[in-house]
Amino acid sequence: MTFSKDSAPQGAATSIVVNCGQLVTVAGPSRPRMGAELLDLGIRNDAAMLIADGRIAAIDSYAEIKALAPADAEIINAQGRTVMPGFVDAHTHLLFGGNRLGDFEQRVAGRTYQEIAASGGGIASTLGYTRKASEDDLIAIGQRHAEWFLRGGTTTIEAKSGYGLSVESELKILSALRSLQLQVPMRIVPTLLAAHTVPPEFRADREAYIALITEQIIPAVCEEKLAAYCDIFCDDHAFTVAEARQLLGHAKRSGLELRMHVEQFRSDGGAKLAAELGAVTADHLECMSVDDMPALKAAGVQPVLLPASVFALGRSEYPNARAMIEAGLAPVIATDFNPGSSPTASMPFIITLAALYMKMLPAESVVASTINAAASLNLAHDIGSLEAGKKADFVIHEFDDYRELAYFIATPSRPRVFVSGQEVC
Repeated sequence: MTFSKDSAPQGAATSIVVNCGQLVTVAGPSRPRMGAELLDLGIRNDAAMLIADGRIAAIDSYAEIKALAPADAEIINAQGRTVMPGFVDAHTHLLFGGNRLGDFEQRVAGRTYQEIAASGGGIASTLGYTRKASEDDLIAIGQRHAEWFLRGGTTTIEAKSGYGLSVESELKILSALRSLQLQVPMRIVPTLLAAHTVPPEFRADREAYIALITEQIIPAVCEEKLAAYCDIFCDDHAFTVAEARQLLGHAKRSGLELRMHVEQFRSDGGAKLAAELGAVTADHLECMSVDDMPALKAAGVQPVLLPASVFALGRSEYPNARAMIEAGLAPVIATDFNPGSSPTASMPFIITLAALYMKMLPAESVVASTINAAASLNLAHDIGSLEAGKKADFVIHEFDDYRELAYFIATPSRPRVFVSGQEVC
């Protein structure tokens, strides 16, 4: 697959998707789903879908759709297979230089994430490679990564900066994301993560780095409209709750919405801060106390659960998804694609992990990776389900039952992937 500046779909001619086995519409309100709503996939059997100008015009029986469509409409034959919305991956670190193969070997040999970071590995290692990379280098890397996401059926991602940690490098990453959006078909939502960790040159003066973010990076990002969100890693070996309150308060006043990495390695009040600040999402939450869940519910914070980062680090403490669902939260699941703790772009694999280790039913995971993820990016009005008026972002899978996404573990597949009605993979 080769991408170019003409790769981004601009809307296609009229077409009809026919011979759908299960048409998993996930139809319903354009907001986060919770409770029993997580089990309602709006499945239509033997239905057809009419697409015009890149959007879904109607879903009905083939006879009804055929009567609405022009005679020259393109026919897309789903061959009795499952048709679903494209996945929305609401937590990725798409652009980075180099890799962390050395970290991986050290983890296999028994060293912890924190021990590797303390010895110069981890985020600091990727920092060096990314700072050296040019914007064109990062765009080329992003094209390769985008292909991986599309192959798995992901049509929209959130993408964070965070491997530059300087004014120049953070802006370079976000600028590369803007350019990349013009060259790949999937949708990219940018997030500023300058507060990923404290870079080596500021370790002796953390306050100076926070000042750099608030006084230089955030204003520049807002002026150039390079990001929709601001994120922070509030956890062990990263930023404290007090630092996060200061930095994110400034970001919010500057007009950025908030997302937060919290309580991945310890329970330290990060989830409560997400509720206090009205963050859109609280991500990770492996160590969150059940007692903090009502606060997230009251504040409308969506939990973004990242089981692959638990799996890849060889840990056993997965987020308590069942308790979150019982507390009325609207969960999202995502890959956390990154070079260190989660080198996977596969949403089907995430759905398997969610089933096996977080005890989420396949239907719950489908909702969490489509409409709920879209809602966390303020895009539920446009994507995340297959309904009239929404973008025709959909996937024709190789199976005839959506539960096979979780059942066949890490099985190579060749889904047909459509963005705005155009086949891109």
